[in-house]
Formats: sequence, structure tokens, C-alpha cells
Amino acid sequence: MSDYPIFHAGNVVLQSGLTLRDARLAYQTYGTLNADKSNVILYMTSFAAHHYDVDWLIGSGKALDTDKYFVVVPNLFGNGLSSSPSNATEPFTGTRWPYFTILDNIRVQHTLLTEHLGIHSLEMACGWSMGGLQAYHWASYYPEMVKRMVVLCGAAKCSPHNQVFIEGVRATLTADPAFQNGSFVSRPERSLRAMGRNYAAMAMSQTFYREEMWRRAGFSSLEDFLVMSWEANFLKRDANNMLTHLWAWQNANIAANDKYKGDFKAALKAITADSLIMPGSTDLYFQVEDNRLEVEQMPNAKLLPIVSDWGHRAGLPSANIEDAAFITQAIKGLLAKA
Repeated sequence: MSDYPIFHAGNVVLQSGLTLRDARLAYQTYGTLNADKSNVILYMTSFAAHHYDVDWLIGSGKALDTDKYFVVVPNLFGNGLSSSPSNATEPFTGTRWPYFTILDNIRVQHTLLTEHLGIHSLEMACGWSMGGLQAYHWASYYPEMVKRMVVLCGAAKCSPHNQVFIEGVRATLTADPAFQNGSFVSRPERSLRAMGRNYAAMAMSQTFYREEMWRRAGFSSLEDFLVMSWEANFLKRDANNMLTHLWAWQNANIAANDKYKGDFKAALKAITADSLIMPGSTDLYFQVEDNRLEVEQMPNAKLLPIVSDWGHRAGLPSANIEDAAFITQAIKGLLAKA
């Protein structure tokens, strides 16, 4: 018995043209929905994460204050809780798993909110990393629903450099002998450990390693950090699931749909939400300059970098009180605006 609800979305036609039957969207809610359903915040999950991996922002008195707001956290397809290779039924197993785009995800999230929960407006859409990709898609594809948006270390599309990084991670993961004919036939422990070490180099900044900032998170040596943080994190994940997330991340683009037909500037200009775009100053995935160019096209957006040596993890500061305080203050300030 799971401790989170499952929304059965029925048969979902994907952007690929395939139909996923009995699509299942796992989600969690926090706080109380008010009478007119006007206090809703949508907070999306990140790469390989479950809702409880990103809940540091949620709670009484926190940035997503459950004394005031009803927070809905949908789990990204492919994360093992929502429909994923690891819980798929025939015929969508192994190499037959249909890749979900970010747009496929937010369309089902939209159905969850509007048809199942009766919610038709959002005080805010927000997320970190792949959660930020989803927030951007929400604000562009459903601009009439999204009043505010916060993107933490994310972007409106996957940049060329980011795509190269993903290629390296995918190559590391699929080098294991367990990868056969397009999917994993057994648990690839060796490549999961290697993936963690690969990821660690880009996730944190050069300064983070030079100053041994991992000690602040309770690790006794660099090797201890790599083994107990990065290897351990990916050893908890399913390799086939992560392949689906890598694909969705790499192909993310708010203009890649029938609404905008590849016109990226038009997709950005359509975002009317009062937006805070918060890149990490040393993030090697989603760089400040990429976000600056996006904000130039958005009518109500502010660029507010997180000045931090924690790289991409500045946007998920579980062991970093300074960045956590900065993000919390910024989000509370945005929500306080009329």
C-alpha cells in the first residue's frame, strides 16, 4: 500500500503518437485546499527524484508554506512511482517503453489538476532542475493558469552543452554488460557507481572541491563523499527509469509542440507569469547566460542568480543553509506580491 495517491489518467496519446494505456501519475499534496481552490502551488520533481526527495521547501513557515498554500507535487513519469519502465506492464517493457516528453508530463498533470482536483488556477508553478523545465513548460503552454513561476537551476530548453553532458552520462550508464538491445536486463551496479562519479564532477563547482565544502555535509574525505553521496544516490535508482529521464531532459524545449511550432522566442513571450529565474552562479548544467537570454524575451521575469559555490546543487540546498535562506526569502517575496 503506497503512502501517496495515484491518478489513473487512462489512455494518454503521447507526442510520439504512441498511446500509453492506464497511465498512472503518482502525486502528493501538502496543506489544505481553500474553498475557492485559489491557494494552489504546483511543485515539480527533478531527475530520478521522488516527491520526498525535494520536499525541503514545503512545510509550516517554509517557502511553500502549508499554513497558507495547498502544494501539489506530481512525480515525473519514469521516476518509479508514476508510470515507468520499472513498473510497466506489457507491451511497454524494455526497449518498447515509450519516451515521455516534458509536455507529455505537464498535459497529464493538467488533467490531474483540472479534472480530478477541480483546480483551474495556480498561485505558482515551480521546480528545481528538471522540475524547472516543467515549470517553464507550464507557464508557456498554460499561461492563463500560472500566476507566478520560480525556476531554480533550470531552463526553458536543454542547451547544447547540457546535451553533451547528458550524452556522457548516458554513455557511462549504458557501457555496462547488463545493457542489451536498448535496455537493462539486470541491475548494472558497476555503471550506476560510475554514473555517480561522472555526475559529481559537473554537479558541484570547482571551488566546492578545492575548498573541501563536502565536509560541511558531514563527509570525512573526498572518497567518502563520492561513495556515500553520489554512488549511494544512484544505486537507489532504476537504470531503465533513468534512461527515460535523460531522454526527456535532453529533448526538453518549450517550443517543441504544435502550439509554438519551434518558435522559441514566441514560447517565451507567451509566459505572462510573474517569474523569478534563479540560476546557480556556478551551475555547469543550466548557466546564468542561458537564463539571461530567456528572461530578455519574457514580459514579467526577473533574473536572480543564486551566488553560490555549490554548483547545480545550489537549487537543492539540503546541506547549505545560506542558499536555502536566499531561495526561501526570494520565493516568499514573490508570493507576497499582489
